[in-house]
Amino acid sequence: MKWILFLGALIGPSLCGREEFRGDQVFRINVRNGDEISKLNELVNSDNFKLNLWKSFSNLGLPVDILVPSVNLQPVEFFLKSQGLDYSVTIEDLQVLLDKENEEMQHNEEQERSSNNFNYGAYHSLEGIYQEMDSIARQFPDLASRVKIGHSFENRPMYVLKFSAGEGSRRPAIWLNAGIHSREWISQATAMWTARKIASGYGKDPAVTSILEKMDIFLLPVANPDGYVYTHTHNRLWRKTRSLHPGSSCIGVDPNRNWNASFAGGGASDNPCSEVYHGPHANSEVEVKSVVDFIQKHGNFKCFIDLHSYSQLLMYPYGYTEKKAQDAVELDKVARLAAKALASLSGTQYQVGSTCTTVYKASGSSTDWAYDNGIKYAFTFELRDTGHYGFLLPAKQIIPTAKETWLGLKTIMEHVRDNLY
Repeated sequence: MKWILFLGALIGPSLCGREEFRGDQVFRINVRNGDEISKLNELVNSDNFKLNLWKSFSNLGLPVDILVPSVNLQPVEFFLKSQGLDYSVTIEDLQVLLDKENEEMQHNEEQERSSNNFNYGAYHSLEGIYQEMDSIARQFPDLASRVKIGHSFENRPMYVLKFSAGEGSRRPAIWLNAGIHSREWISQATAMWTARKIASGYGKDPAVTSILEKMDIFLLPVANPDGYVYTHTHNRLWRKTRSLHPGSSCIGVDPNRNWNASFAGGGASDNPCSEVYHGPHANSEVEVKSVVDFIQKHGNFKCFIDLHSYSQLLMYPYGYTEKKAQDAVELDKVARLAAKALASLSGTQYQVGSTCTTVYKASGSSTDWAYDNGIKYAFTFELRDTGHYGFLLPAKQIIPTAKETWLGLKTIMEHVRDNLY
């Protein structure tokens, strides 16, 4: 019997304040049978521990990563030991990593101000990302343009970079999505490196050139602007949007449970305080609706790729059911080729499979929506790492991550180029 547990629906709101992580630790818990699932449920269900889920559990043998506040370390450890649950500490003091990250960002901002150059090996503010998108569009005016597709709940603009080497507004197209979960900073950073790679590669890199001669590429590096700003100003580990909900003091919706693909099904919560709250209705989040409206109006997208972190996974539909997608054989083959190409650079290993069978059941996701709406080549990347740093991947790993991810992306895009339908 396959046991499936999605702990995100049980978690309360994220811990608030950037300075509340001093001494907090990340526990990795291994669950081996149904009895241990029940025990872990009991732990996570308790309001007393104020736990924050980092990495969910699905199939037996895959670990769960949970952030434990310093004030609750002893009772959580006591519970785990008393219940015979196997665990290890993967991050000893979360604030140490946060302090280092903040220090590196401040140093980078000072260097960029003096040199007026965007450092692709550093994390940036939303303003910094938008400025660089504009810079790419100015530097490559015949290829790239910055297009506003909508706005966020807090009225921040949502920009995509459109790369097009052909005539017409409805050429076959690829959508690259990143930053839908705001705390996954490596996804936004990888998307920006990819944007520069595409812009500078046209006419020089045969793969980039051949792809753009047949298709347009639309790249959205920050799909959740409000959440991203909040991770810089208040809570580095914020995941959701920042929308308000009448009758609840809890803020935000999980934008990757808000798409109209088995909306409000398994792996999503109707609790506004949950990290995986699906929202009051499909497309309730203006950020999601902006993408949906744009893609539907365009009408000729052939590929949709969503960049997330962390876990080193490459997945395809479905997330909301164990039922195989009609094109599962082809999607699996393409994903495995992409994972092999990715690993060829530095040996980074990715696990491949459908979302539901690889990690957990999740309804209302972007790639399931894309696939169900006729975009056959729909994939989700979970980028580095596997949990040593989790969401706080050091900036020195941005370019290595982006370079290897590009090899996977290129493999997928070349397949789409050669198999237009």
